[in-house]
Amino acid sequence: MSINWYPGHMVKARREIEANIKLVDIVLILLDARAPFSCRNMELEKIADKKKTVFVLNKADLAIPEATSGYLNSLRESGCVAVAMDSISGKGSKDVVQAITESYQEQADKMLQKGHRVRPVRVMVTGVPNVGKSTFLNSLVGHKVAETGNKPGITRGKQWIRIREDIEFLDTPGLMWPKIENPEQGFKLALLSIVGENAYSEYEVALYLLNILVNKWPHVLNDKFKLDTLNMDETEILNEIARKRGHLVKGGQLDIEKTCTMLLQDFRKGKLGKFSLD
Repeated sequence: MSINWYPGHMVKARREIEANIKLVDIVLILLDARAPFSCRNMELEKIADKKKTVFVLNKADLAIPEATSGYLNSLRESGCVAVAMDSISGKGSKDVVQAITESYQEQADKMLQKGHRVRPVRVMVTGVPNVGKSTFLNSLVGHKVAETGNKPGITRGKQWIRIREDIEFLDTPGLMWPKIENPEQGFKLALLSIVGENAYSEYEVALYLLNILVNKWPHVLNDKFKLDTLNMDETEILNEIARKRGHLVKGGQLDIEKTCTMLLQDFRKGKLGKFSLD
């Protein structure tokens, strides 16, 4: 599935990030812990390549812990600074602060050597849309400072947020790249609601999810939907789930659209369990 989702505000977001990159010391890039490599925006990383970068695998509560550890090790082995965080509970926030502090230490030492006072580190928070930047910031501060939502594109304007005396965050809008060429990556980003809902077919993404579940986590289908057998294709499984859930329209026809929406929402909210897709 090829996705072309680059609404007008993305152009503005890119210009804003390019204009403000000179104001910060560190760029913090949030990735969805369920598919961190699929979420990497190489254009964004190119913009930030002259700044120290910290990767945060956000939404770690929704991912398989062992897989997250493997993702972190892979990033670290490639020379990246990487930590994981669950922004709902705040677990991992100390690791984030430590990574920022350590990344800033060299610059802080230079200020001291010149006889200057060490100013608060300035951190730009970036990532693709709907990766949880606002929830992440609210979690670190301890109260609501940024608007949150479950759709891409909530954060549109520049915000400076001080989370403690020595760290200031610059919140930025989510930024996508113009076209997702890899079909598998496109399905993953749609499944994670990284791209806008008008860019994909819920039916196709629901079938993709069912294919993953059948091949990797069949117990989920048995446990959550009480299916008697999985010896059928994804379309038949979708129909059977619709029957089990009583999703019908007038005339007794199956309401497949409602079933697709339910499947995707349950996956995104963690109701089907923890998953790692990369």
